[in-house]
Formats: sequence, C-alpha cells, structure tokens
Amino acid sequence: MPMPDAEVLIAGAGPTGLVLALWLARLGIRVRIVDKNREPVAHSRALAVQARTLEFYAQLGFAHELEEHGHRVPALNLWVAGRQVAHAPFEDFGRGLSPFPYALIFPQDEHEPLLIRHLAEAGVNVERSTELLRFEEGGDGVDATLRLRDGTEQSCRARFLAGCDGARSVVRQGLRIGFPGGEYTHLFYVADVTAGGAVANGELHVALDDTDFLAIFPLDDGGRMRFVGTIREELVNAQAGDSQPELGWKDVSTRVLNWIHADVQRVNWFSTYRVHHRVAEHFREGRVFLLGDAAHIHSPVGGQGMNTGIGDAVNLGWKLAGVLRGRAPDSILDTFEPERIAFARRLVATTDQAFTGVTSDSELALLLRLHIVPYLVPTLLSANASRRFLFRTVSQIAINYRSSDLSQGRTGKLHAGDRLPWMLLPVGPKNEEPDNFAPLCSLDWQVHIYSNWVCPDISRLCSQRGLAFHVFPRQPQCAALGVQENAAYLVRPDGYIAFADPAAKARNLAAYLDAQGLKFA
Repeated sequence: MPMPDAEVLIAGAGPTGLVLALWLARLGIRVRIVDKNREPVAHSRALAVQARTLEFYAQLGFAHELEEHGHRVPALNLWVAGRQVAHAPFEDFGRGLSPFPYALIFPQDEHEPLLIRHLAEAGVNVERSTELLRFEEGGDGVDATLRLRDGTEQSCRARFLAGCDGARSVVRQGLRIGFPGGEYTHLFYVADVTAGGAVANGELHVALDDTDFLAIFPLDDGGRMRFVGTIREELVNAQAGDSQPELGWKDVSTRVLNWIHADVQRVNWFSTYRVHHRVAEHFREGRVFLLGDAAHIHSPVGGQGMNTGIGDAVNLGWKLAGVLRGRAPDSILDTFEPERIAFARRLVATTDQAFTGVTSDSELALLLRLHIVPYLVPTLLSANASRRFLFRTVSQIAINYRSSDLSQGRTGKLHAGDRLPWMLLPVGPKNEEPDNFAPLCSLDWQVHIYSNWVCPDISRLCSQRGLAFHVFPRQPQCAALGVQENAAYLVRPDGYIAFADPAAKARNLAAYLDAQGLKFA
C-alpha cells in the first residue's frame, strides 16, 4: 500500500496534475497524485501544445519527444459560406520569438502517457481508482480521506493539497468556492475520424456558415483528424423530449463537409458536449489550491485550456517547493492566485467573444463572419506582423506578471514580470550554451547579464548567496527585445523576470532578495 503521507497531495492526474507532480518531484518534494479513474484518457481531448508549454517541457528535459511525435501544423485555411477565403502559412510563424516557433498537435491520449512515464522515472506513480472524498485543513497541513481501489478508506496527511480534479472538482466544492459563468446554447460534437479529400493535407481548416461551424485539426499526415462542430438545433430539441436515440455521426450536418470536400471514411470516436465558460472566485484557500479545469473552463477557441492548466502547475510548483525547502517565505504562495486568475479571466473573456462570433445566430454575428471576416482575415493573415502577433498571443509567450508583488524594475520596454526573451547564442569558446534558455533547466533562480562585462560585484553576491550567475555576450536582437546591455536580470524558476536593474548594482539585488525573503544556499 502506498505511504499515506506526502508534502503535496495532488487530486487529479490530467496534464495539469501530472506537470505539477513532475515539477515538484524534480525538486525533491514528496508527492502523492491520485485519480479516481482506472485509466488515463482513451481519446484525444486536448490537442494543441503551445510554445510556452514546450518551453516548460524543455526545462524538464523532454520537449524534443513532443517535437518528434507531434504534428506541426504548416498552415491555416479559412472557409466561409462555401469558398476558401484564406490560406496562411504557419510554419515557423514565431521565428525568433521562441525555440518552438510553430503550432504543434499532440493528442492528449498520447500526451498523458508521456507525462506519466517521466513522472514514474522521477519516482512517482499515479494512484489510480483512488478518489478524494473529503479534506480538512488543520494546523500546518491538510487531512484528506481517500477511497482506495478496494473500496477501503485511508487518511492522508499533507502539507498542501492541489485540486487538479476537473470542472466538477471535489476540492473546489469542498472549499465552497463559487464557479460563476455560463453555458453556450449550441450543442457541439467532437469526432476523431479518418478522412480523405482536400482537407486531408495535414493543415488546420476552419469553416464558417450562417448556421454551421466546423474546425478540422490534423492529427497526422495520413488522414487522421479531429472534427469539432455544431449539432443541428432541431435534433437537439428532439432529443430533449426523450423521443430520439443518442446523437451520433449520422446527425452531423453534411453541408459544410461537402463544400470543403471532406470524405469521411471512418469515425473512430464521437461525442457531444456543452461548452462552458467559468472562472472560480478564488484559486486558493489556505493550504489548498485550484488549478486547471477546477479553476477555469472556457471555449476550445485557440487551444488554450490544457496549456493554461499546465501554466498554473508550473507557477505553483516552484513556489511550493521554495516554501517546503525553506528557501522562500509562505507569503510567496500569495502570488499564485493574482498571477494566474488575472490571465484566466482575460482568457475566458476573449475566447467567449471569439466563440460567440463564430457560433451566434444574431444578425451582427452573421454580418461579421459572412461578410467582414472574408475580407479582413486574409489581409491580416498575409502580414508578417499580424502573424507574429497571433503567435505571441496564442502561444502564451505574451503572458506576463507585471503587477505581481514579485515583479520589480524594468529596462526600456522589458518589465519585471515579463517572460525572459529568448535568443540564440553564437557558438564559440566563451559560450557553451545554445541559447539563453538552456540554464533554465536547473529549475532554479538565476541572474542574467547580457554583456562582455562580468560585473564582479554581482558575481560576488551571487557566489555568497548560492545564486546561479550567467553572463551572455550581447546579441544584436537585445535592443529590439528590450534587453539592456550591462543590466542585471533576476530570473524566476519558471523563466519570468522577477527583478530588473539597469544599473546592475549588487546592493539593489541584495535588497530585493532580502525584501522577498529568498534564500539559496
């Protein structure tokens, strides 16, 4: 039987819970991760793995596995009312912005086993058929009651509890935290199919019409793809009266499929679902935290959901580890909710607007997607600046924590709280790193200076405090990225800048570290 006590108990072994467990395990934290389901997901629910998630995976050492087995989307095609109105190349559309400058498809039913394998290599196994029943915070920990595979109950004492247990979260309900939001009126279907025709080209296709919406996501170059679309309203109403059998592929409208020349040969999986948009009122209560779908759910527009949950996990993971190892004060945990809830609220608002625009039956929405989109979108997608803006937004590399209590200072347009800009480095005797992200694999705090000047005062302070110090040769792109020569940047374990000092004064860095209560030795 597993040992009942842990430093962190994680409820839910989807991608969010798995990444949190991985990050903590890599930092030497004792973790238990439980899930009431007997097996990982059997179907490809979430598909898109964004560049920011791949950057986190590079820190953990396995981003190359997703690159090898995933499918890079070479282009986006937009169809409106029976005609193709745009074709936008997506191959490396984020070049120079990230080491992963593309859109990647890697289905969740392949994604989760990869995370589970790496977690097992770190010494942690997912406890399946193990359900969190209830919990209570007391003293310096949380007392939880679990139902094991054989039906018996077991007590578990943990310092912290992380609720990664989905939209119907037992943890959120146990905390009595509200989950305000709503549900879209349309019923949607999702189908994994094998198909031929014009759309079987490995590219992303989005089709808009007056009554139908269809998105086609390629799973490979061999005709496997994911369809997401709307079910005809009259069929939904008929089913509501219990006079019709369960909806299936036969109930999908073929009109859009015909005019985009999609020849569906086999349906491998089909399901219908309602789309919600909700954000929990709080992401934390004492020693208990909410992450992923337990904290926020929204429309599938842009492939943001799973990636946002993974971002939650990374944000919380290094903070919990710092507190548990006495390297950061408890107050650092206060920054988790404001940093992540602000982004979740913006994401729900923007995806809600976009989703309403492509599915609503209102006159304004119809005017927008049938008459304005066909003329506006092709122009936008043909411009490099627009495509780079789209990449920054969708890839999540533009997320920032500028208003966080951990963020202090700026250099030009680069603020503390921004993600550290990525840059390639020249190969040479003075530099053994391929890029400035390579040192982030330590999962630890570090100081960066971009200069040919070593800055002995900063170097001495870092040595005294046990803080990693990296000097990189200044690159031509530094100015465009806002990276100032000879400035000092204190980088958090998740790759965001915590402190930026244009003067690179050791006393300024020391004052920041002391004020935040950070220790490294």
